[in-house]
Amino acid sequence: MASTHSPGSGVGTRTNIQKAALAVGVVFLLVGILGFIPGITSGMDELAFAGSESNALLLGIFQVSILHNIVHLLFGIAGIVMAKTATGAYNFLLWGGVIYAVLFIYGLIIPQDSAANFVPVNAADNILHLVLAIAMIALALALRDKHRTAGAR
Repeated sequence: MASTHSPGSGVGTRTNIQKAALAVGVVFLLVGILGFIPGITSGMDELAFAGSESNALLLGIFQVSILHNIVHLLFGIAGIVMAKTATGAYNFLLWGGVIYAVLFIYGLIIPQDSAANFVPVNAADNILHLVLAIAMIALALALRDKHRTAGAR
């Protein structure tokens, strides 16, 4: 029997780009949550709202603040919501990747101990931002015309 479900109407009918955006969104959401969990984030007593004086480190590597964690949470929510359509998923991956490319460049330009480092970011964050930019843009471009669903193989 032929299915009458439209793409995006259910988990089994999501396009590959929707699945990718959903996965990226879920990861961002989890990272945002983990940034508030002691043990996973070290130096919780030094977690500031924003700025380079926040010395909390997610996984002992990535400098985070309350604002930084909120940004991850918002990116995660955006990814999950935008994954409801293929166009939304494409836009999330492409423009999210562009945003992370800008953040990478910003992180290279600003002194890490300056007031301009308000998110804050360290060298590990900069490398991760570059990887995220490349991965998100690559996913958007590689999957944009692939409208095959999991069941339509």
